[in-house]
Amino acid sequence: MRVPESWTERLPVLEELEQPWEPVPRVALVAWLIFYALFLYQRVRGTGLLLLMDGVFVPIHEGGHLLFRLGGEIIMVAGGTFLQLFVPIALAAYFFFRRQSQAVAFCLFFFFEQFIPIATYMADARAQDLPLLTVGDAEYVIHDWNYLFGKLGVLEHDTQIASIVRAIGGLGMLAVVVWLIWRGVNDVAPPKNTVGR
Repeated sequence: MRVPESWTERLPVLEELEQPWEPVPRVALVAWLIFYALFLYQRVRGTGLLLLMDGVFVPIHEGGHLLFRLGGEIIMVAGGTFLQLFVPIALAAYFFFRRQSQAVAFCLFFFFEQFIPIATYMADARAQDLPLLTVGDAEYVIHDWNYLFGKLGVLEHDTQIASIVRAIGGLGMLAVVVWLIWRGVNDVAPPKNTVGR
């Protein structure tokens, strides 16, 4: 990707886009593909050791409520999901500028993977059967998506919205794996013969 010189003068960070991607060793590519395939298999089954990764995002989600508490109730409630998605996408952007495709893929994969538990939470908006976690006063617990969908006037569409979010998450994870394969194949491809040899 060629960045116009006038842009790189104003935004030096864009110079990073001129750098080549770090290569993905074939062994690493195979190991990552096994990991992602196993993770997706366990995600489809709904059980497995790798799904414990979702536990990493619980304190991030709850921290989002605390972080955005001063923004008012709507911002505070939405802040949990916002931070849950912002952390992996911000890390993916950081590694993108460092041209580290394995790290970009990992962060993007888990960005999209978080759409699955978010969709589960959304689908529970009317039923409110899921056990809720909270930081602070246990008497004051808000079901994020019951509250947000209620404010938006779409509460009766909770399961339809959740289905769309779940589909985006699944397709996103698959797209990331395809992108990593493409990067890996592109990185390890033998150089082309030069003209005149």
